[in-house]
Amino acid sequence: MHINRLWREKVAGAAGVDVEARLPMPMVNMISGGLHAGGCLDIQDILVIPRAAGGYSQALEQVVAVYRTLGIVLRERGFESALVGDEGGYGPRLESNEQAFELVVQSIAATGLEPGVDVVLAVDVASSRFFDPDTGVYRLRKGTDTQLDSAGMVEMIAGWIERFPIVSIEDGLAEDDWAGWTALTARLGDRVQLVGDDLFVTQVARIEHGLASRAANAVLIKVNQVGTLSETLDALLFAKRHGLRGVVSARSGETEDATIADLAVATAAGQIKIGSVARSERLAKYNRLLRIEEELRPDGRFVSGLF
Repeated sequence: MHINRLWREKVAGAAGVDVEARLPMPMVNMISGGLHAGGCLDIQDILVIPRAAGGYSQALEQVVAVYRTLGIVLRERGFESALVGDEGGYGPRLESNEQAFELVVQSIAATGLEPGVDVVLAVDVASSRFFDPDTGVYRLRKGTDTQLDSAGMVEMIAGWIERFPIVSIEDGLAEDDWAGWTALTARLGDRVQLVGDDLFVTQVARIEHGLASRAANAVLIKVNQVGTLSETLDALLFAKRHGLRGVVSARSGETEDATIADLAVATAAGQIKIGSVARSERLAKYNRLLRIEEELRPDGRFVSGLF
């Protein structure tokens, strides 16, 4: 794999950085809100992670089953189950953000999998969207109109983690709320994965600032966010060398180019966030991972034990 060769050259001499190709754990959209689905929720995405899967094929099979079951559950409850958001997640108009968590947990159980054991949740809060930097207020409008400061957001997220099997929070606070991120990481960083996307924008300088501020413990990695493959590898290597997890990610407005699948495997990134198991630009990447898995057998390894 060409990218794996580039990665090996990049990490030459870097202690403790894996250079063996490894299939990633998928993080898959189920329900979308925010800018991805017409503002039907404050938060942007609720995702599932099949943490007990023994291999990539099994992981994909499980998330497809949960996604299809969720469609049935939504339809039976009288919610929209035909239209999907930008990245393929369902976009029902629900009563609250918490109701979305409940519906996904119910769907996991209805699939015959155990929530919190076989399959866990991840959340992309995308909080910069509803943050006012002039007042320092986060305003959530779904359900009751709620205005929170950074400490209030930390408490709300901590409450979600207590109630639901959530193991990963992305952009829990706004991109320049460094003090808030530091507080969030101090409170929850030893319990869950705290992923910086808008916070870091795949930039080494911002990741370095995050380390100094003790903000976040994982980095979202997007090739077309930073601009070049070389810079992407630099950001991922920097994160790994400093003990931060990497999540290779697609973006909104994707094409069917599947390079990020190769990138995630070649760098042993550990996790990949493609979108949902719908729409051809998403499925092309999931299918590419299936082909890579077949090519690597019997030696292909799957990331497990992350959560």
